[in-house]
Amino acid sequence: MSYIITEDCIQCGACEPECPEGAIAEVNGLYVIDASLCQDCGSCADVCPTDAAKPA
Repeated sequence: MSYIITEDCIQCGACEPECPEGAIAEVNGLYVIDASLCQDCGSCADVCPTDAAKPA
């Protein structure tokens, strides 16, 4: 299982540097998680101010 970033994301970028796998990237102004790289650690969810990072 991996995490996803929902529409609650405010594009603050807090999650991107926290991902130990480098699975988060900004694409066309939105942050997305590459499911093939995500190891389900929850680092992104821990720092998200809007709880937009959720388990898929």
